[in-house]
Amino acid sequence: MTDKIKILITGGCGFVGHHFVEYFLKKTDWEIIVFDSLTYAASGFDRLRDIECFDNERVKIFTVDLNKKISDGIKQEVGEVDYIINMASESHVDNSISDPVPFIQNNINLVLNMLEWARSLKYLKRFIHFSTDEVYGTAPASKNYEEGDRTNPGNPYAASKAAQESICRAYSNTYKLPIQITNTMNVIGERQHPEKFVPLVIRKVLNNETVKIHADSTLRKSGTRFYIHARNVADAVFFILQNCDKCLDNIDAGQGQFNIVGEFELSNLNLALSIADSLNLNLRFEMVDFHSSRPGHDLRYALDDSKLNRLGWFAPKGFYETLDKVVDWTVNNPKWFRRQHDSQS
Repeated sequence: MTDKIKILITGGCGFVGHHFVEYFLKKTDWEIIVFDSLTYAASGFDRLRDIECFDNERVKIFTVDLNKKISDGIKQEVGEVDYIINMASESHVDNSISDPVPFIQNNINLVLNMLEWARSLKYLKRFIHFSTDEVYGTAPASKNYEEGDRTNPGNPYAASKAAQESICRAYSNTYKLPIQITNTMNVIGERQHPEKFVPLVIRKVLNNETVKIHADSTLRKSGTRFYIHARNVADAVFFILQNCDKCLDNIDAGQGQFNIVGEFELSNLNLALSIADSLNLNLRFEMVDFHSSRPGHDLRYALDDSKLNRLGWFAPKGFYETLDKVVDWTVNNPKWFRRQHDSQS
């Protein structure tokens, strides 16, 4: 191994992944390896081109289908790795509901293949598996789930992520791999796929179209989330890598697990109103019964972030500051709507 740290980011061409690549490029001098299968969600290398990360000295990108065993050639090209951030997964809830079997099989296979390779790495310091709030299912009004709470997935996507977590725990317990799990929720940021709520609302407000807001059966209360910018999530993971090496034991009790959460709970209606306000335009909206329109989706997700706060991490940028920047960037980069639309045509 050389003295320079090497980090591998799976799914690094995707929305959250490319923000991680950008963050580690700016924050460290580490060598960065990217694995991505380049599905529709990745938009090819467009996101990485947009952040100008094509630095042959520091960034190496490999097209890898993690649903299959990692080839010897890829292993040889990558060599030893210090850190792995495993965020590659199918994540479209509606797709998981309409065709669950290949969706779940893919997400399970990819984590197994990554863990099997990780077992062969002699100098691996940390394997961080990127998971979701959805593994806990819908959250009652008074409950924010803590690390180690029971899981209760409400849709096949959430079930596949809960299965990934269980497999990671098994490999940690059986093979003593240095695995940690992060759970985060509703990540926003630049270059997000237009199917997602924030870019969708921006586009509809600009076009004076009606935005559907998922609500309860009374159509009076909209769903709520804790929204967080991808750069803040990357900052939290970097903090964990730098400060939480003593939290590797007893992963089943939640010690090796971390919730990464936005600074406050916000209803989807208030988020849409905030976007419209940032655009200085009016919001046209319709409340819809969330279960009738999107079965398998939960009205409220909520995680408790007190663990990371106690350890000393707080988001470096506030929510409204990051939202305004996302809105402004999206308005000034309309090519991303066209580019993503064309990739699906």
